Amino acid sequence: MRKTALITLIVAIVFGNAFAQVDISYQEPPKEILELVDAPGVPTPIFDYKNENIVLLNRSRFKTIAELSETELRLAGLRINPVTNIGSRTNYYTNVSLMKVGDREEKAVSGLPEKPVLANFSWSPDQTKMAFTHTTSKGVELWVLDIASATCKKLSEANLNANLGSPFEWFDSSDKLLVKFIPDDRQPLIDKSTAVPTGPSVSVSDGTKAQNRTYQDLLKDKADEFNFEQLVRSTLYTVDLNGKKDFWKETAMYAGFNFSPDGVYVMVETLHKPFSYLVTLDRFPQKTIIYDQNGNEIKLVLDTPLEEVRPQGFMATTKEIRSLRWRSDKPAELYYVKALDKGDPAIEVPFRDEIFTLKAPFDGEPVSILKTQQRYRGITWGSDEIAIAYDRWWNTRNTKTYLFNPSNPSQEPEILFDRNENDRYNDPGSFVTERNELGQHTLTLNKNKVYLTGTGYSPEGIRPFFDEFDLKSKENLRLWRADGKETLENISRVLDAKSGVLLTRVEASTTFPNYFIRNTKRRIAPQQLTFFANPIESLNGIHKEVITYKRDDGIELSGTLYLPAGYDREKKEKLPMILWAYPREYKDKSTAGQVTSSPHTFTYPGYGSVIFWVTQGYAILDGAAFPIVGEGDKEPNDTFIKQLVANGKAAIDAVDELGYIDRNRVAVGGHSYGAFMTANLLSRCDLFAAGIARSGAYNRTLTPFGFQSEERTYWEAPEIYYNMSPFMHADKMKTPLLLIHGEADNNSGTYPLQSERYFNALKGLGATVRLVMLPKESHGYAARESILHMLWEQNEWLDKYVKNKK
Repeated sequence: MRKTALITLIVAIVFGNAFAQVDISYQEPPKEILELVDAPGVPTPIFDYKNENIVLLNRSRFKTIAELSETELRLAGLRINPVTNIGSRTNYYTNVSLMKVGDREEKAVSGLPEKPVLANFSWSPDQTKMAFTHTTSKGVELWVLDIASATCKKLSEANLNANLGSPFEWFDSSDKLLVKFIPDDRQPLIDKSTAVPTGPSVSVSDGTKAQNRTYQDLLKDKADEFNFEQLVRSTLYTVDLNGKKDFWKETAMYAGFNFSPDGVYVMVETLHKPFSYLVTLDRFPQKTIIYDQNGNEIKLVLDTPLEEVRPQGFMATTKEIRSLRWRSDKPAELYYVKALDKGDPAIEVPFRDEIFTLKAPFDGEPVSILKTQQRYRGITWGSDEIAIAYDRWWNTRNTKTYLFNPSNPSQEPEILFDRNENDRYNDPGSFVTERNELGQHTLTLNKNKVYLTGTGYSPEGIRPFFDEFDLKSKENLRLWRADGKETLENISRVLDAKSGVLLTRVEASTTFPNYFIRNTKRRIAPQQLTFFANPIESLNGIHKEVITYKRDDGIELSGTLYLPAGYDREKKEKLPMILWAYPREYKDKSTAGQVTSSPHTFTYPGYGSVIFWVTQGYAILDGAAFPIVGEGDKEPNDTFIKQLVANGKAAIDAVDELGYIDRNRVAVGGHSYGAFMTANLLSRCDLFAAGIARSGAYNRTLTPFGFQSEERTYWEAPEIYYNMSPFMHADKMKTPLLLIHGEADNNSGTYPLQSERYFNALKGLGATVRLVMLPKESHGYAARESILHMLWEQNEWLDKYVKNKK
């Protein structure tokens, strides 16, 4: 087996050696898996709004471990490469090409950088150009692609500041951009590895409760504060299409900016001190100022303080103004939200949030246009008299959709839909929008009628739909519904709602997704727009189906079953099986059992997929439903372990009854909360031969202010935290467990210490366990070397403890 870049992986157990640590190089999985991993990618298509041109973006599927090993600073929730001044985990494209809609041939783009490292693609308002960034070893450059001529050119040197998201925004004229540049007065960063401390880091509490999640990558000391400020400071310039650069605004910590729909004003957001060691930058002090196109200040509209303290609960929010945006149906009008309960879900009030508008030139009084019964979630603007608003309440899983008149706040809003947000079968869909004369998306209106599209979850499978809804009569007319028998046809965009013309994406289990124009009113065959070929033929012979079955309490469950190519379903050879799952919480049994998968999705395994092992002779039950239900006053986690085991048993029983598997050779696995699930299952039942747990959290006392969907704190429900923590029950572990974790995990709660301490507990108690720490990797893995080694580890583990189990 070929070995690549040598590095030390801390491996806590070598096969057959209970207490060893060894140096091991990166390994590669079996040939069949390797070929799937290295299968060629296909372009990502981006259509213009006239549906005439397609920009095709190509990318490498993986980074290299050398790329992940470049300098990285982790500050206030950001991960920054301080040399290039862009996010250190940015995913890049490596080529751009063009295609006319309906053509089969791609058109090469000339003028691209020699070795493209591209990101931040953005259409110009007139759709004739596309701006993007190119990252070099020295920094980030601004480039532009002209669609008509299929040519690119560089507009700036490598001195853009992309440390806080996209570093540019188009002017409405489409002839220049507003760009963030590294300031001339940036000071050298402090190297904390050699800097001499000037004193200790001290945190204090004045008795006010600050119940925050376990954020990672926080600022830790004055050196971090200094480095953070230097890296996010920018100076704003305008850059035209010839590369001419003009000063626009002085240096500040610019978090973002966007133009009003008419292009006359610019909303600019800046960060300010004091910083925090408890929360990430989104809770730092912030100002929002409106400027005109020339950079003249018009109005300070928002000045929020540092917010380290919020009330408890998922529905808690800031008591300050939030969600400040431009109305998409007006040339220049702001709207924002203010909590009526001080952001505290424990306070009982008839209305939770209030929405206000403020017209240009922003010197008048804000106007209240709507109050929502639950926490505001968004607005789809339509006309002067018609807009749609949404709210939700996590604790009840309820969501409401309002029809209201933004010009007449005294007119009582109507509730169009009042439903359980987990009820996918009765989801009415999303309202269709279209580009207005301002280039913004607003509600598609046909007198009193609007349109909706939806995924179309149903007991018979996924069948996307296109509906017409009458706002006066409240009657719904189904204009089109996908057949769903042999393909999955999703609606990507409504091209012309009134004429019933859709852009759809069609795929099948062995047919790669391609795009079509479907006319729902005319009986003509859909017109194919793209012709991407299947990049992985080796999975064409496998069997794939969605199976449904019941838990012992009657809850309907489902999962996608894969059987190896050539497997005889009549003879029914007993196969080993891998069950891969992720638990989800529900407040009622009826929605917990709804089927949300399709056998017609194209089988294209991602880096962490378990489908690879169908090539190794395993049956796979992927995406097995693992609902955790708590009805009425009961919370789902009150009976977490009991339901977890019931889900696992039901899944094994279902496939065993089909006659395909040896139920004594079943592995279970999952990533993140799925890893937490896996460890709990292996500690609490004897259903499985082995387990794989990737990047999980195993001791819930280390996440004391809530985790996943648990709102209660450790001190409010200590028995829940104790019973749900695999670490607390390590003495019950009798099943071989493979633990894998990224050394640079930045996900809340799943820091690497979770796997390290859990492994030490299991090792100390004599369990069969192996810990693999992947250098430089975050919560999701990116480097090809890491991913191949992860697959090798999993394959070795499965072969030893499942397929060849004695």
